Amino acid sequence: MLARRHLLSAVFLAALVAAFAPALAVPALAQDKSIVVSSTTSTQDSGLFGHILPMFKAKTGIDVKVVAQGTGQALDTGKRGDADVVFVHAKSQEEKFVADGAGVKRHPVMYNDLVLIGPKADPAGIKGKNIDDALKAIQANNASFISRGDRSGTHSAEINLWKAVGVDIAKDKGPWYKEIGQGMGAALNTAGASGAYVLADRGTWISFKNKGDLDILVEGDNKLFNQYGVILVNSEKHPSVKKELGQSFIDWLVSAEGQKAIADYKIEGQQLFFPNASVPGA
Repeated sequence: MLARRHLLSAVFLAALVAAFAPALAVPALAQDKSIVVSSTTSTQDSGLFGHILPMFKAKTGIDVKVVAQGTGQALDTGKRGDADVVFVHAKSQEEKFVADGAGVKRHPVMYNDLVLIGPKADPAGIKGKNIDDALKAIQANNASFISRGDRSGTHSAEINLWKAVGVDIAKDKGPWYKEIGQGMGAALNTAGASGAYVLADRGTWISFKNKGDLDILVEGDNKLFNQYGVILVNSEKHPSVKKELGQSFIDWLVSAEGQKAIADYKIEGQQLFFPNASVPGA
């Protein structure tokens, strides 16, 4: 009789657990409804993510955890499978990331431009010049220049701009050229403190609070165009990648709603990023 009671109790307990199992599983699933996006410091430092991610979560319930790094590091994070999505701004590197099988497909999202910042006194006399002539003048005058030196998209663009005017920074840099290995905010702070020139993305510059004696001296050159793309990390190489959730984020970014959210982000009336997901080849 005692054994029968124990058996009935066990059956009842099993039925109780089975009945409540779906309800118990819901919070666990909800807690796991998140993705990691490896992105550039400019999307974070500019405040863009602070603006758009709450909208995305309200729409989908998906949390986005951002790892803000230079583009090269962000792509490396994706290659290791430590992110579900990469959102960066170095098109040739993005295309190689996909060609190598690390990512599934590159989607253009938005653009802004790079600007050459410097002290208002402008010791190299570059104000109003095109970017080629400005860089030549900085080198010729041994004027202080701060480079991020962090393999970011902005750093890669800067190196390419120097190459375009015949300067191989690895060989030709002198004491006037300083690499700091840090993000855009740190580079701007260093330039401000040392009266130096620095290449920056416009979004971070607009949101940067400590402008001090710095000002935009060169802008509007076609060579300073700055395109952003987003890529889903390849789940065939990294099964831990949350393919469906990551694709949901990409789909939202390039949708009419996501593109409007990007366009609507402004600081003191200035638009920081311009959506162009619908532009072929962007």
